[in-house]
Amino acid sequence: MSTRELSQACPFCDRDRLEIIARSANFFVVYDKTPVTPGHCLIIPFRHLADAFELSPEEITEAWDLAHKMRRQLLADDPLISGFNLGFNSGVDAGQTVFHVHIHLIPRRHGDVEKPRGGVRGVIPARQHY
Repeated sequence: MSTRELSQACPFCDRDRLEIIARSANFFVVYDKTPVTPGHCLIIPFRHLADAFELSPEEITEAWDLAHKMRRQLLADDPLISGFNLGFNSGVDAGQTVFHVHIHLIPRRHGDVEKPRGGVRGVIPARQHY
């Protein structure tokens, strides 16, 4: 598939259809279309990469800086936010469905789940609580 065909098939490459809420030199941020919690957003590189492990060290630093910026903004907008989950899915068996890198920043609030202990370990429910 050519780069043009790839970008036409990718929902994150078609930025004219996205409501970008923040950006940096190489990344942009949108709210997740099917949020886990209110404020759930995605940090996405402009360049099309399928896997977050393909990001350069400089890109990882820039994405982390943008995550910090969004965290500050979300906390300013919603004082009930008391924690965050930050992560990405890498590969089909890890749950990745859009094969353009995107990092989830998910605000958490006290009581949004009955037992939050284990956090991201909840991707395998039987292993979450230890």
